[in-house]
Amino acid sequence: MATPLKTLIGKLNQTCRQAAERAASLCMAQGHYEVDLEHLFLALLEKPASDVSIIARRCHIQADALEADLKAEIDRFKNGNTRTPVFSAHLPKLFEHAWLIASLDTQTTRIRSGHLLLALLTEPDLAQLARRGSPLFESFRLDELKHDFAALTQGSEEAGQAVGFADGAAGHDEAGKPAPALSQTPALDQYTTNLTERAREGKIDPVIGRDAEIRQMIDILTRRRQNNPILTGEAGVGKTAVVEGLALRIVADDVPPALAGVTLRVLDMGLLQAGASVKGEFENRLKNVIDEVKKSPSPIILFIDEAHTMIGAGGQAGQNDAANLL
Repeated sequence: MATPLKTLIGKLNQTCRQAAERAASLCMAQGHYEVDLEHLFLALLEKPASDVSIIARRCHIQADALEADLKAEIDRFKNGNTRTPVFSAHLPKLFEHAWLIASLDTQTTRIRSGHLLLALLTEPDLAQLARRGSPLFESFRLDELKHDFAALTQGSEEAGQAVGFADGAAGHDEAGKPAPALSQTPALDQYTTNLTERAREGKIDPVIGRDAEIRQMIDILTRRRQNNPILTGEAGVGKTAVVEGLALRIVADDVPPALAGVTLRVLDMGLLQAGASVKGEFENRLKNVIDEVKKSPSPIILFIDEAHTMIGAGGQAGQNDAANLL
């Protein structure tokens, strides 16, 4: 199922949106039938403070030469169109891939032109088209762009246009302010609540009358196999309280050695699904959570509240649902 183009355009930051409008104007002025990649990146290069222009300079790529290549490629496009042009099939694909990079890799709520460039260079079909437009696209330092995005885009006008998820959720305007340092566990920080940390800070009330259930859960967790306890019961009987009781015991060091120092987190399915309008985004969010749990230097127990909602969650045609991913 393709993501609606309107949704993807709504994810663009101001610079990219203006460039898309400029690309459409360039296309119409020359009578082309489709707005394509070359129109868009030519429009972005016209902005000297955009991510793309700054990255090109830092990679020692002459912007004038790149623009000349793109113009030469554009001149070969079929013309004679007297109607309003449409976006080529390449642009929605570019926007969709760029949104996944923006939301999952850099934890921002808007697509920057640097994300568009990354999508262009990392998606094989798009990269081939880019090289057709100009061999200079091969001169961009892709590895550095992937791992040191902030340094390569320092000074860009787009820095204040890409609001972080936490800031966006809180409704704060961070325009003009430098982006905060990214966490080592952005997916866990965004989609889970650290119960052991809350217990350590005294934010969880003592749990009384659930010792038997907590002990039973500890017994299951310390097994070698079949060690995933499932808490069942009517709404309001205290299933979550049992988990909070376990967090309190971990903090008080009142658990077997196998559970000492374990971090207990609660996965928020609502947050995980919220805003996952782009195809594959929900699955990628969940995969990121799973990967961060696996890579954590200290053991993590992930408690999934309302676990039954995971069956079928995110599962579209040809995709895995959350239960199968786990």
